[in-house]
Amino acid sequence: MENIAEKKVLVVGELLADIISEGNIDSLASPSRFLVSQGGSSANLCANLKWLGIDAELIATVGNDNLGTYLIDELKAVGIADTYISRTAYGKTSIVLVGKNTETPDFIAYRSADMVIKRLDENIISACGILHTTAFALSKEPARSNILHAFEKAHQLGKYLSVDWNYAPSIWNGDDGQDIFRKLNRFNVLLKISTDDLERFTGLQLGIEQAMQWLDHLNAKVICLTCGKDGVWFKTQNHQWQHKPALKVESVIGVTGAGDAFWAGFLTHFIQGKCIEDSIDHALLIAKNKIEKPYPLYK
Repeated sequence: MENIAEKKVLVVGELLADIISEGNIDSLASPSRFLVSQGGSSANLCANLKWLGIDAELIATVGNDNLGTYLIDELKAVGIADTYISRTAYGKTSIVLVGKNTETPDFIAYRSADMVIKRLDENIISACGILHTTAFALSKEPARSNILHAFEKAHQLGKYLSVDWNYAPSIWNGDDGQDIFRKLNRFNVLLKISTDDLERFTGLQLGIEQAMQWLDHLNAKVICLTCGKDGVWFKTQNHQWQHKPALKVESVIGVTGAGDAFWAGFLTHFIQGKCIEDSIDHALLIAKNKIEKPYPLYK
């Protein structure tokens, strides 16, 4: 699996509308005006990859409503075709209400259509070099079973498998996600997880050293533990952890989407055969650019 014959990244997961506070607020309990934009970690990653010159496709589902039309039009504007974006009459387009701030954004998800992801055709999987998904997308059926089936097929075909484990208890509604995480661990994935994600997932207050110890037992090809302003700790399989500091940011407009930008930067260099260190350097640069810009990176 060391040569990536195909340079396409296939992203399967959530496409939804972000309704984001116009300014930074402490939480959604604070009054604010809100703006609507195309969102969803999976969709944002795919759009960022496209902006960075990578052949990327999105598999997602929206409702058969005008909000779904808006989201599809937004993706087309950045060059992502709607070939694999389904529309369902059995659910409304999902939305996430976000209170923007300079730390961890406060959010509430209102989910419907994004959960109705269909079974992926094996021909689509065989044409990609990397198949990516998120904890958000894996949290509900039938998307969960269909994505895991795609991962199984991709693993059999020798593809790289990428996961952003953006775990949030409110999304999983009482499911601790442990069973799904164990299943993913069989696939030797490229794993991105933040310190916030890991604390929410484990229910433990973990320092960075403790977080790395917890992650050490995983069977992952690459692990990136993102630590916000403290940079990133990363390791490849059977090697020691390494650290790179975050790049100096001139002005913090907001951290919403910074993780998606980071991982897009990483995958862009990884799929081109660059070394892990170079891929991390590029990821940090793209995340810095995202934090400093008031609009989505790819616009």
